[in-house]
Amino acid sequence: ILRVQPGWDNCDEPLATPLSHQAFTSSSMFTSGYAPGYAKLNRRGGSGGWSPLDNDHYQWLQVDLGGRKQVTALATQGRYSSSDWTTQYRLLYSDTGMNWKPYHQDGNIWAFQGNANTESVVRHDLQHALVARYLRFVPLQWSSEGCIGLRIDVYGCAYWADLINFDGQGVISYRFKMKKMKILKDVISLKFKTSESEGVILHGEGQQGDYITLELKKARLVLLINLGSNQYGSILGHTSVTSGSLLDDQHWHSVVIERYRRNVNFTLDRHIQHFRTNGEFDHLDLDYELSFGGMPFSGKPSSGGRKNFIGCMESINYNGDNITDLVRRRKLDTSSFRNLSFSCAESHTFPAFFNATSFLHLPGRSEHHTVSISFMFRTWNPSGLLLFSILADGTLEVGLSDGKVSIHVDVTQKKNTRIEISSGSGLNDGQWHEVRFLAKENFAMLTIDGDEASAVRTNTPIQIQTRGSYYFGGYFLRSSSPPMQRSFQGCMQLIHVDEQLVDLQAVEQGKLGDFENVSLEMCAIIDRCVPNHCEHGGRCTQTWDSFSCTCDGTGYTGATCHTSVYEQSCEAYKHLGRTSDTYWIDPDGSGPLGPFKVSCNMTEDKVWTTVANSLPAQMPISGSSREKRMVLQLNYSASMEQVTAVTSSAEHCEQYVAYVCRSSRLLNSPDGTPYTWWLGRGSEKHFYWGGSGPGIQKCACGIERNCTDPKYYCNCDADHKQWREDSGVLKYKDHLPVIQVAVGDTNRPGSEAKLTVGPLRCQGDRNYWNAASFTTPSSYLHFSTFQGETSADISFYFKTSAPYGVFLENLGNTDFIRLELKSPTMVSFSFDVGNGPVELAVRSPTALNDDQWHRVSAERNVKEAVLQLDQQYREVRPAPPQGHTRLELYSQLYVGAAGGQRGFLGCIRSLKMNGVTLDLEERAKVTPGVKPGCSGHCTSFGVYCRNGGKCVEKYNGYSCDCTSTAYDGPFCTKDVGGFFEAGTLLRYNFLPEVASAAVMEVRSPSGTLGSEVNLTREDLAFSFSTSSAPCILVYISSRTQDYLAIVLRQNGTLQIRYNLGGLREPFTINLDQRNMANGQPHSINISRVEKVIQLQVDHYPPVSYSFPDASDTQFNLIKTLFLGKVYETGQIDPVLIEKYNTPGFVGCLSRVQFNSIAPLKAALRSRVSAPVSVQGKLVESNCGASPQTISPMSAATDPWHLDSAGGDFPFNEERVVPDGVNRNSAIIGGIIAVVIFTILCTLVFLIRHMFRHKGTYHTNEAKGAESADNADAAIIVNDPNFTETIDESKKEWFI
Repeated sequence: ILRVQPGWDNCDEPLATPLSHQAFTSSSMFTSGYAPGYAKLNRRGGSGGWSPLDNDHYQWLQVDLGGRKQVTALATQGRYSSSDWTTQYRLLYSDTGMNWKPYHQDGNIWAFQGNANTESVVRHDLQHALVARYLRFVPLQWSSEGCIGLRIDVYGCAYWADLINFDGQGVISYRFKMKKMKILKDVISLKFKTSESEGVILHGEGQQGDYITLELKKARLVLLINLGSNQYGSILGHTSVTSGSLLDDQHWHSVVIERYRRNVNFTLDRHIQHFRTNGEFDHLDLDYELSFGGMPFSGKPSSGGRKNFIGCMESINYNGDNITDLVRRRKLDTSSFRNLSFSCAESHTFPAFFNATSFLHLPGRSEHHTVSISFMFRTWNPSGLLLFSILADGTLEVGLSDGKVSIHVDVTQKKNTRIEISSGSGLNDGQWHEVRFLAKENFAMLTIDGDEASAVRTNTPIQIQTRGSYYFGGYFLRSSSPPMQRSFQGCMQLIHVDEQLVDLQAVEQGKLGDFENVSLEMCAIIDRCVPNHCEHGGRCTQTWDSFSCTCDGTGYTGATCHTSVYEQSCEAYKHLGRTSDTYWIDPDGSGPLGPFKVSCNMTEDKVWTTVANSLPAQMPISGSSREKRMVLQLNYSASMEQVTAVTSSAEHCEQYVAYVCRSSRLLNSPDGTPYTWWLGRGSEKHFYWGGSGPGIQKCACGIERNCTDPKYYCNCDADHKQWREDSGVLKYKDHLPVIQVAVGDTNRPGSEAKLTVGPLRCQGDRNYWNAASFTTPSSYLHFSTFQGETSADISFYFKTSAPYGVFLENLGNTDFIRLELKSPTMVSFSFDVGNGPVELAVRSPTALNDDQWHRVSAERNVKEAVLQLDQQYREVRPAPPQGHTRLELYSQLYVGAAGGQRGFLGCIRSLKMNGVTLDLEERAKVTPGVKPGCSGHCTSFGVYCRNGGKCVEKYNGYSCDCTSTAYDGPFCTKDVGGFFEAGTLLRYNFLPEVASAAVMEVRSPSGTLGSEVNLTREDLAFSFSTSSAPCILVYISSRTQDYLAIVLRQNGTLQIRYNLGGLREPFTINLDQRNMANGQPHSINISRVEKVIQLQVDHYPPVSYSFPDASDTQFNLIKTLFLGKVYETGQIDPVLIEKYNTPGFVGCLSRVQFNSIAPLKAALRSRVSAPVSVQGKLVESNCGASPQTISPMSAATDPWHLDSAGGDFPFNEERVVPDGVNRNSAIIGGIIAVVIFTILCTLVFLIRHMFRHKGTYHTNEAKGAESADNADAAIIVNDPNFTETIDESKKEWFI
């Protein structure tokens, strides 16, 4: 049999069977042959064991061990050769045979599993040993075939300890051998028991302000320690730590304090708290003495006002000295004790424990005109019935309501009279509270905790006459005036009725009153919030049966505030489809690091995380020297541990630094002692600067060999009187961030410097993409045992094409934890913590073996177990109200196949267990059958690439290629647009004469590229906003008479003109019902397939139009696309030139796309040469952007309204293309333009005159040239060969 504590191996002697018959007692016995003395393991005396007279929950078997013993195990049998046995029982223990304490395990009053027959022995090794003289076995369930039957034995060993009784006056003074002690290491241990909630257990102090105090406050143990504060008070050493609860229960509690320098282990009843003291000092400086049991009489007045300890202590040890033994041998000063006693003065309180079905019925004086009741109670429940009594002509109810004691007296004399008074607050805090109620003629008073000053009185005229019957803790009888509450869960003691203390022992013996389901001589209260299972600062609240956690404001969620509500990194947010913004991240998930804010910049191929610092840019520095450097401390928007979590998982980090100087040297390169240095992570000094690397005492110019003075490796080190600068990026991420800069050369005359340290920028998240591919069913990775005893969470991504497989597994003796793909649509989470296997299963409506990433997260804590799939499908299973709660695992953790289970085939990524990311890739490098990394991210994440963007695979993720779209940004969702001034035009040449056809991105209908393109289908999409009309929005020309034009007419309505040949006039679509030149954004989508056109405007449904039968279906030899204005040298519709081309479009165009061409984006963003040119000024702006399609909505919520556009109208980000001109030179440019325009007009006149005489122009002139009323119409001709017969410089006539 496994024993939890190895030290118990020598403490396993049978303690009960050697005892005499008289050591065994019981609640009752069936006959003398069933006496408790026969209840010895494996004995057959009498009738073969103990059986009580009645079979109910009030029976018990008690054994007196003859003295305090250490008990480590129990064993039970049924009654010999019978049908009587006990299947479940509870264990109570006590030093005195009174004030029993139930055995606790896993935070509950434990119920031991008993026998299933009469002969087999069931033994339980206790999870923790107990020390007691009396043990009481209380049967809870028994044989369905017979009655209660029991034989027992108890295992353990002798226990002896010196103990001292403290009466509240005496204090033990332990004098040091030296007057002043400078202590680096302390070990203090003791045990205590008390019924008081306040009292000093030990205290020591020094004249320098150091102190150590251990005291009870509100029945909690508080350790106060101060190793010293500095003289300025800026570093405070005071540290306070609280442990335990309900320590005034008159039972023994064990305390151990271990301190080494500032590190402290504080242990109370096996619960250990580790902490570091505040301040920066290591020694505890104490003067003269350490006192036990109270404050020393020589103590400072400031330390007064604290109560001395009342109760017992034993086994007091201080740094190896046995204090209790020294007291017994009179080696220590005990003169303050009136009567030094080495035995405990036992409390005479007799508690009663009530559950939801209990009541205690007590008699009182009847036909009396005074009610006098007092009692003490403790509970966690905010409400409950404390007392109910039926009066001769009414009722009296004392209840607890919302933590207050409320009295309701109803008297139905000649007229109805009602008294309602209440007092107190927060009385459901688990502490003992006293209630006193006195009512007599025309007077009632309620007093809480003896506070007479706050007693509530009423002088309502009332006549009370008692019936002498009082129900405490519950009332379940039928009544015409029942109480508002029926029951109470908690404890009561010191009950007084009619000013007489009730003898509860007489009640237990049946001599006084009666009761139901009340446990006398014990208070089984449990503080379920100590230790606090609410993590990350969650607030614990409790009732009698359970606790709950409030996680508001913590950044965590779940039953115990275990799981972070935030993603682990900017990378994770990007792959949820988020764009650049400020986000909260939590790199270690459920780990100890809290969430913090960072700036996330999602670029096309990278994700940057930025953590800002407190140093202003260009921080001026003066008056520093090598001897007295100016030290600049940088504070970041996150703690150093949080920043380290970012840098550790990042692929690359950098931080910009700049030192602008005048007569101020930086590093004194190459080999001298540097004037300036900086501290990085770990407070390590570094002597290199931005652009250089670790160990190289140089600046960027020294690395690149272009410093101002080649003799130095930094520009500033030349010590010039002119302003110089050394700047660059620090890239060694293990040294980042910069937390301090010490500058040492700005104190000479004329010396000046300015320092800039930019934010920390990190790119990538290796933890998020840390993956392994399992290529065979038997392949697995193994890691150290998972430690998740009371709280465990596991999360990961997987993708597979296999129908089943085990993701991971970890085993214990009987405990285990396993996550598994059970079928193509089901993931299961199974575990056993000692209560039997539990399995949670979540089903997906679609197959999970679709080779796409799926996210699994599982959590198990003392409250519940949760399994979640893809953040949608979820199952929650509450933990049983009583049972084992600790998950005890011993084997290695296996990821993949293990223990003959069905192995997993596929990829597992970003495996996190309790906030720690397992390095799958590193382990996979040395494991056969497993490969590091995983390909195929686009199958899952490609959906995030919008608007035709293509998903591109990367080793550690994916990116969206927006090249062939009109959009930009990490997901191809950012509109690329521009603001057109009057006269601005954009020209995109599909067939430039010089360019190679191989680089053209124009697709023919068959999908091939070619220089001669005839289209039978085209797609055109764009959005715009303007307030001026008429104008040309888009015009696409050809080498023939074919063209496509989208224009706004004079009244602002939209017209689409198609000319594909075969018709005398262009095919025209007019949208007459709406003015679109209203300054609001509008979107246009045109799609043609042969003779059918689909047109969608804004959010309205698409409308189909058909060309006449005579129309051609091919758009022949497309040539050029124009935006904003047309300037063409081929054939053109004169109506366009006459009505729409002057002065040109003024407004915004956005996301223009024609088939696979994005002309506006090519002009504004293209990093390679594109066949696009701009005349006039084009400023980048998204003021024409609008959603492509939304559902119809009311005008009040219409996003096309200018009000909705907000600050984005008319410009968002201004960016002037290189062809553009600066606004500051607009006036000069305007004058020059007028002069050039005049000259050109003269030239045009002369050329027309020349060609008319030669006859070459006149014969090919456009039909409408004679009647043209402006120069545009007159100049542009429709001869397809014209551009090939004149010089290139003569093509563009219009500016």
